[in-house]
Amino acid sequence: MEITRVSVPVETRAPTGQTNAYVVGADPALLVDPAGRTDELDALATEREVGHVAVTHHHPDHVGAVDDYAERHDATVWARVGRAGAFEAATGVAPDRTVAEGTRIATGEGPVRVMDTPGHAPEHVAFAANGTDDGGAALVGGDLAVAEGSVVVGAPEGDMRAYLTSLRRVTAVAPDRLLPGHGPAVEGTAVRDTAARLIAHRLDRERRVRRAVDEGAETVSAITGAAYERDLSGVRDLAEATVRAHLEKLAVEGSVRWNGDRARPV
Repeated sequence: MEITRVSVPVETRAPTGQTNAYVVGADPALLVDPAGRTDELDALATEREVGHVAVTHHHPDHVGAVDDYAERHDATVWARVGRAGAFEAATGVAPDRTVAEGTRIATGEGPVRVMDTPGHAPEHVAFAANGTDDGGAALVGGDLAVAEGSVVVGAPEGDMRAYLTSLRRVTAVAPDRLLPGHGPAVEGTAVRDTAARLIAHRLDRERRVRRAVDEGAETVSAITGAAYERDLSGVRDLAEATVRAHLEKLAVEGSVRWNGDRARPV
């Protein structure tokens, strides 16, 4: 099954300044995460006869051209089950059908299977294709992982427990290629290595957050200042949202007390 990436310039907090759209299969093809329209993506969508449009999640830098491509190709629009209203609010188009774990979307080159990968967003899914053009299995992963750096998992939508579980699922599934929403593909043994790196990064940040609380920091601002050892200019809002997500995880696990405003040791 052929999978082609088109990097689309879009307003995004990702360092690349672009979101990757993917055309999966052909006649009909599945278009994933059309963040915006470009001549390259227009031509590819026509050439491969897009018949389905779906997104990994609803963030604005992934959904900007869903309506355009769905109308242009009279395509079936898919949304996560239970999230149809949020999908319509984000994209401006009501979904035709819904997906859940294990749903198969038929392309002319074989089915694409939906895999639940919540954490970065509650509705986040990935799309798994076997028998790709290189003979292996590929996972179109959205904002589940990146080749370098890390993915924001920030409250209120981000769920750190769910995110770590989703990364562990990637390790278990072990696709030959992981195709992220931003940046280059991750291939071969680097797929498991990347999932392991991101898990380790999150657990290290969690230890720093917990240590900050144990040492007396109570507010999100104070905990963030203690848990990050770098300049947060321009990204402090993301760091604080991440700290909130860590605190929510630690509170559920009984490791800290957190009332939404202040944290205290158990």
